[in-house]
Amino acid sequence: MHAPSSALATLRGELDRIPLTRAMGLSVADFDGASLALAAPLAPNVNDKGCAFGGSLASLMTLAGWGLLELVLQARAMHADIYVQDSSIRYLAPVWHDFRAIAAAAPGESLDAFAATLAERGKARLRVHCRVPLPDDGDAATLDARFVALVPR
Repeated sequence: MHAPSSALATLRGELDRIPLTRAMGLSVADFDGASLALAAPLAPNVNDKGCAFGGSLASLMTLAGWGLLELVLQARAMHADIYVQDSSIRYLAPVWHDFRAIAAAAPGESLDAFAATLAERGKARLRVHCRVPLPDDGDAATLDARFVALVPR
């Protein structure tokens, strides 16, 4: 399931309406149907030490998880309000370069089951795993989050 260019354009438009994402210089990097990658340049996200601000890493990973579910639902012609219910972040290494966050369903979770539950019950939850990969190997940060989708009444 690849998102059509119209779905990616819709996601870009939704992200552009969030002031923080504009300030971060966020862009949609890739979507393969199972994972979404968002990218951000270092310059507007730098901290006092010259590396990426932890809040920017957290924001990009959270937005990647949210955006993944937006695209999954758009591909199925479904609409819901998506919220992050809870999350846990680990900061593992500093980021000294432009960075990206990659979001996918957590192990044992299913995007199809998430959409089916939403269609049946009008609400669904999904655990999502996000990561900021380092250029060589490993991760600079990870986020494990639970997202909730609610069909508007």
